This record gives sequence, structure tokens and C-alpha cells, in this order.
Amino acid sequence: MAEPEFTATGVRIGKRLRSLTRAGQVRISDGRLELLTSYGSEIDSAPLRAVRASRPWFAPEDRALADLDGNRYLLTLGQHDPAPGEPGPPAARRFIEAVRRAAGRGA
Repeated sequence: MAEPEFTATGVRIGKRLRSLTRAGQVRISDGRLELLTSYGSEIDSAPLRAVRASRPWFAPEDRALADLDGNRYLLTLGQHDPAPGEPGPPAARRFIEAVRRAAGRGA
């Protein structure tokens, strides 16, 4: 198995008004985006060609939308990248760039 291209932990993952996990994981690896619970159980996954990532309108900087095969998830990542060696999720902007880069759509 290859090294993940992007990994974030401590991510709040929600679908519509329902929170699925408050400390989930987001991983881009082997051409797939995976949304996982804090225990490592899969919430959803899809090949990157079927994933769209964007920033929602009128939302704080720490939020990103991920559309996986028609299922839309609201991800709450960090507002700023954590300092090197510090825990915490990376910025939402970095997640969106990673999805676009991994899917070959440019950044």
C-alpha cells in the first residue's frame, strides 16, 4: 500500500444537519478519498474522479464540502495549518488543493 497523499485527523464530518463523527479522518490514497470515523470504520469512499471538493458559501474558513458520488459531506478542518509537530487537522484550503491535485485537475 502506498503512502497516503493527504491525511487529516480530528475532522468533524457531517451530512446535512447530522454529525457523523467529531474526530474523524480524511485520507487520500491510491486514487481514492476515504472518510473514516475516529475508530477507523469507513463512512464513505470514492475514486477521486467522482469527488468534488469546494468551500461552502458564507461559511467559516475551516469548512469544506466533499461530494462523493452524489453524497455531500461537510468537513470541519482547521482554520490554519498546525505548527510542525503539533496535532490538529490541516486547513480546509489544503484539503481542497490535495483533492484537485490528486485527481489531476490542478490546484
